[in-house]
Amino acid sequence: MQSPITLEALHILDAIERRGSFAAAANELDRAPSSLSYQIQKLEQDLDIMIFDRSGHKANFTEAGRLILERGRDILAATEKLVNDASVLANGWELDITLAFDGIIPVKNFFGLVAELGNVSSTRIKLQEEILAGCWESLNNGRADLLVAPRIDTLPQDVKAETIGTMEMIWVAAVDHYVHKRVGEFDEQAREKYRIVAIADTAREQPALTVNITQRQPRLTVTNFSAKVDALKLGLGIGTLPKELAQELIEEGVIKQIEGTKPQPIDIILVWKRNKIGEAKSWCIQYLMKHWKKQSKV
Repeated sequence: MQSPITLEALHILDAIERRGSFAAAANELDRAPSSLSYQIQKLEQDLDIMIFDRSGHKANFTEAGRLILERGRDILAATEKLVNDASVLANGWELDITLAFDGIIPVKNFFGLVAELGNVSSTRIKLQEEILAGCWESLNNGRADLLVAPRIDTLPQDVKAETIGTMEMIWVAAVDHYVHKRVGEFDEQAREKYRIVAIADTAREQPALTVNITQRQPRLTVTNFSAKVDALKLGLGIGTLPKELAQELIEEGVIKQIEGTKPQPIDIILVWKRNKIGEAKSWCIQYLMKHWKKQSKV
């Protein structure tokens, strides 16, 4: 007898639990909320059990529902590994590979890799923008095969990392922002007086990280790097930008570097898990280590 529990249903339950609601899960899965509700209700009927307790304002997993969720995640992980292993064994080159990168790094830095990979393999490549802890979560949870991001103080033990470049971040604000009228040292205490423009961490489960933000500082949080640049140009706050990009905007006369600040150098590293190396992943690692400094301006 065929089980009514499909992989699609397990993906839906996983998304609902992670996102906290049917509506948020539907948004992630690009489905209508009514479609998810129908599929879960049909599964409950087929199994003759209640997966969700709907007696309150919010649907919560029953004990049986949580058991299906937790065991289902094991099945999803095993299925993903099965597909990956079979692909590598059969083709040598993976069918798909995902390269995650921190949003402060321009996506155009990876277009050369995409073009060259297409000359040697039919591997499908996905370039996935992440922010802060979301970068590391994507690698840890298998959402990404490779990661290019600023170096962090403590690297996970199960990864290999290589420094492939450096970049500098500088403090800026719109040319008419009142921060430019200030005098004195621009330390953390001074920054607390000004709203900072930040990008939301893309981590789904790990605690979010913050950089250059004090606890009492007012902030505007946006969802991507492009929105941060627009907010800074409009004078909605202060923030840091990569020096090369900031320099272009400074020359256009739309932003200024804040007096009393110095560029903050950071290392850019390429990171991957030690235990999963296919031909495409290995090729991408070698390409980035060889060509990053030559063709990328970060």
